[in-house]
Amino acid sequence: MGSTKQNPNVSLQKSLPTSYYLSQEVFDREKEKIFCRDWFCAGREEQLPNPGDFLVLDVVGESILVVRTKDGDLKAHYNVCRHRGAQLCAADTSQTHEPVTVQLKGGVLGTAGIRCPYHQWTYALDGRLLNAPHFTEGDGFCKSDFSLYPVGLETWGGFFFLNLSPQPGKDRVTLQQQLGEATTRVQRYPLRDLRAAATIRYDVQANWKTILENYNECYHCGGVHPELCEVVPAFRQQGGAALDWDRGIPHRADANTFTFSGTTSRAPFPGLNDDEKVRHKGELIYPNFMLSLAADHVAAFLLWPKSPQETSITCLFLFHPSEISKPDFSSNDAVEFWDLVNRQDWEICKRVQRGMNSRVHQFGYYSPMEDQSADIRRYVNERLGPAE
Repeated sequence: MGSTKQNPNVSLQKSLPTSYYLSQEVFDREKEKIFCRDWFCAGREEQLPNPGDFLVLDVVGESILVVRTKDGDLKAHYNVCRHRGAQLCAADTSQTHEPVTVQLKGGVLGTAGIRCPYHQWTYALDGRLLNAPHFTEGDGFCKSDFSLYPVGLETWGGFFFLNLSPQPGKDRVTLQQQLGEATTRVQRYPLRDLRAAATIRYDVQANWKTILENYNECYHCGGVHPELCEVVPAFRQQGGAALDWDRGIPHRADANTFTFSGTTSRAPFPGLNDDEKVRHKGELIYPNFMLSLAADHVAAFLLWPKSPQETSITCLFLFHPSEISKPDFSSNDAVEFWDLVNRQDWEICKRVQRGMNSRVHQFGYYSPMEDQSADIRRYVNERLGPAE
């Protein structure tokens, strides 16, 4: 987000065609042109604290294995054996809801490597093939030719990002380029040092772009978020127009954070300037990462598109370790406030998605108060080509 200057004489602009929010064909193109090419925020480094720790993640239908190597680095690979294509590690059944009926010998073996459960091919945590039973090096077989399919992984602010097409190319965007000026705007927030004290996962019946468009404007805030507007009156003034996101949005005079009271016993993050101690900032980093930064905590949203009309959202609540270590620490005041605001947003996004399924809806409109939402149209058109 950045500063938004409004011109009341500007006519309404059309959104992307409705088919871009409903069509499986468009969603498939987005997978290849956006989610498999741009950097996708997938988690926090703290989720894998020790060598041998791993995660199995579903990124738009691709199973991705993220591991912490012996050297302490994070690496990512497609969860696919180079021999016959078997999945190396089973998915998290708590997320897939699939019953586990048998146990197979394979998966991540601590720091010893990754073993395929089918024919026992074994790989190092960095992806190198270590052993293929009954194969001998030479005679047309070279282990270096059979490393796991790589996934790009880079970190920023304690978050790790994946790139499912890491090969160099003329259209390859670096993580730093994708983050853009956001890194400067939030440079005083100690993001890398923070830790998640709570996590909420939501399943939202709405297209990922519907959710990002909603995050990128506050025209809706006065009607949808009365509790939020009590803490941040600027959100309902002039329809949420002319908000200075570069400087940050002020809370009301006696408030400085996102809680029902607008206050907290937690100290502000060290290093913030005077504005940041009483204002908050918001950042949308395409394609799937939203950050809302208060003086004492950060709410981070990771979007996981599942289908044209379904998106899972992981909401991480990040706090400073010095506060978490206090005997009386509680995150409830922030978490309960955010959970209400989140559910209000998800409900209105669901209503928008349902409405777009009507046969009479061909496209929506962006009002002058929604200039930032129009930026999503630019982002998608740059990657898929202009909408017809």
